[in-house]
Amino acid sequence: MKGLLSAIIALVFWVAPAAAQNSVVPTSRELIHLSFAPVVKKVAPAVVNVFSRRVVRMTGGPASLFNDPFFRRFFGNQLPFGVPRERVENSLGSGVILDPAGYIVTNRHVIKDADEIVVDLADRREFEAKVVLADEHADLAVLKIDPHGEKLPVLQMGDSDALEVGDLVLAIGDPFGVGQTVTSGIVSAVARSIGAHDFRSFIQTDAAINPGNSGGALVDLDGKLVGINTAIFSQSGGSIGIGFAIPTSLVRGVLEAAIHGGKVTRPWLGASGQSVTPELAQGFGLSRPEGVLIKDVAPESPAATSGIRVGDVVLAVDGHAVDDPDGLRFRIATLAPGATAHLTVWRGGQSYDIVTTVVAPPEVPPRDATRLDGRTPLSGAAVANLNPAFAEELGLDSTAEGVIVTALADGGIAEQLGIEPGDIVMSINQHSVESVTGLRQLLATSQPPWVVTVKRGDKLLTTPPLRG
Repeated sequence: MKGLLSAIIALVFWVAPAAAQNSVVPTSRELIHLSFAPVVKKVAPAVVNVFSRRVVRMTGGPASLFNDPFFRRFFGNQLPFGVPRERVENSLGSGVILDPAGYIVTNRHVIKDADEIVVDLADRREFEAKVVLADEHADLAVLKIDPHGEKLPVLQMGDSDALEVGDLVLAIGDPFGVGQTVTSGIVSAVARSIGAHDFRSFIQTDAAINPGNSGGALVDLDGKLVGINTAIFSQSGGSIGIGFAIPTSLVRGVLEAAIHGGKVTRPWLGASGQSVTPELAQGFGLSRPEGVLIKDVAPESPAATSGIRVGDVVLAVDGHAVDDPDGLRFRIATLAPGATAHLTVWRGGQSYDIVTTVVAPPEVPPRDATRLDGRTPLSGAAVANLNPAFAEELGLDSTAEGVIVTALADGGIAEQLGIEPGDIVMSINQHSVESVTGLRQLLATSQPPWVVTVKRGDKLLTTPPLRG
């Protein structure tokens, strides 16, 4: 690889006189044969095509017409000729073999709801695959194939944290089903937020990524995986040079969880906050806006026991700078429960190093999931207590508390009042709601007219009075 990089540098210095004199030829054989081919030969066999298939039962269109009792009098359970009862949806993506036992990482959205998954290797071998683990929040999935004793090509994982803007990278996948394709580009940005997932710290690249590339490999010039290609920004559906990959610092934990037969359990710090604005930076004595201003610290959490306070500014985790809450959450998510984290904290005009041990998010208080009924404003709503583990599952701030609406019955009173799944019930008739037990008591003892206040995102909403 050093020889290739030296050739690239030499080529840069050769191009300038060539443009000026218009007659300069390559000065070495190395320049003439400059190529990424050695890297591609090394890594391409471990990048696979992933075909998923699911059967969708027809509920609309012509098929739904024959659900009418009138037509069933004539046709029974048999649809007339030419009216399909179900259809087959096929999906195409890519994947990367990361373990010789047959473990393959791809995007969750590639295999979502699939009834059948088939993996094709670059050498045309074909295997049926099963889903071992699917991580919705990271949009990653781990598949398993049985190689039947055959040797599988494996791609080695690299260090995505070592990437710098400007580094050369290659993207490998199967765009539009045309066959395995390699494109080259540079790292355009790191720790990029695109608002598509819960862990928003993507590698951005201008290497062409198109539909079908999802789940494919982003590799460095050492032939190591640095990211899983997952999304593009495009108004046409094709590549315009803005692609995104999930860094291996997040992929590694998902793969290890799958291999060891468990589920992904991301650690809990127990602190949340906001980005530091220029005004806040000036007030805190920071030279520039950086870090995360801590607004909430959960009692008895790792953050609390290690001495992190409300008003602290977390500047870095294990030496990696964080500039917003998503960045802090990502850095904690790359750790395993029980791991030690070194936080750089700004407090009182000075920088401190705080060491904490992150843990699995606790199930305290118990969820106490309940469906409410009767003649109340929340009749038909399923509710539960929020706790750190449940908040993590829902993609909410881990310090979130209260009673959350998880589902609604069609046509129920709660739905008619405009209550939505995800709402946090704050009060009934101006009496605060702190738990499911307390909510049930309030509904049993309060008299109409009922007024319900919920928190939806950052807004507080109040329902019209319900008079019973």
